[in-house]
Amino acid sequence: MTDILPAIVSAAPRAELTAPTQRELMAELGVRSRSRLLARLPGWAQLFVTNKKGMVGLAILAIFVLLALLAPLITPYDPYRRAGKPHVQPGVEHFLGTSRQGKDNFSQLLEGSRASLTVGFIAGFSATLIGLAVGISAGYFGGKTDEVLTFFVNVSLVLPALPLIIVLASFIEEASPTVIGLVLALTGWGWSARTIRTQTLALKSREFVLAAELMGEKKWRIIVREILPNMSSFVVGGFVLATIYGILAEAALEFIGLGSPNSVTWGTMLYWGMRAQALQTGAWFEIWPPAIAIMLTGAALVMVNFAVDEITNPQLAATRRIGPIRRFLRRRNRSVDFV
Repeated sequence: MTDILPAIVSAAPRAELTAPTQRELMAELGVRSRSRLLARLPGWAQLFVTNKKGMVGLAILAIFVLLALLAPLITPYDPYRRAGKPHVQPGVEHFLGTSRQGKDNFSQLLEGSRASLTVGFIAGFSATLIGLAVGISAGYFGGKTDEVLTFFVNVSLVLPALPLIIVLASFIEEASPTVIGLVLALTGWGWSARTIRTQTLALKSREFVLAAELMGEKKWRIIVREILPNMSSFVVGGFVLATIYGILAEAALEFIGLGSPNSVTWGTMLYWGMRAQALQTGAWFEIWPPAIAIMLTGAALVMVNFAVDEITNPQLAATRRIGPIRRFLRRRNRSVDFV
């Protein structure tokens, strides 16, 4: 038996006898060393840059925002005027073809991104700011302040945004994207305020908040430096949901004909495509571009929200890294029960 052991040891793979180097472990686990430029960024920025979902979502969103800002300079045709024959197939002259009215679809898509994204971001930012101010004030100050603000939150939750816009549209004949955005902002902050209020109630009894109060810190300073940074995921999540809701609501209202038919948005493109029976006549290029643009914008915002959740929630970040660690241990015939 003692004569066989040396032969078995010499025949064993080298990887089983020697510990892997740090570079080998990093390569096998898929971990990359951070560059000097990345190391100079703040901690949260480093985590976001290394998050694939967040960067993909941010890149898609940045492309749409850049196209919207440069739309007046790069649109090949006037989106409000006839540019060719009706329902011209996509080609060199018209990249996405023309509509039933002969308008260039690509020019309309770029121009429509300005109005649709503006409505979405105005609704998102406004609803988030109102919900943040009301939610933190109600949760932190409590008492009569909480009762009054909670009453307004409940009123906001029972106000239906879409029927309200329909009523306004019937009075002013046609609701412009600006009117739609303002109504969505004024009626869409209730859920964000209720969520932030609940989180504030949980944070105000934590040790670091009590310590700041005992040290005599001002209330606004405690809110800004102690409470607000610990609810970034709720704030970003509320902004993302409000923005997506604003874009979808504007498109839906324009699609059913309650918006301004003279404006150019993704919703009006869908409306005129539906009126022209574009899908029935094979003119898919009049319907699919705005529909895909709405879908990609919503997906990009959701991916950014996922990245922020993983950054602010260490448990989610750890769960994301469990998969590579399990595969690494299985390749080395090690137990994965404790992971």
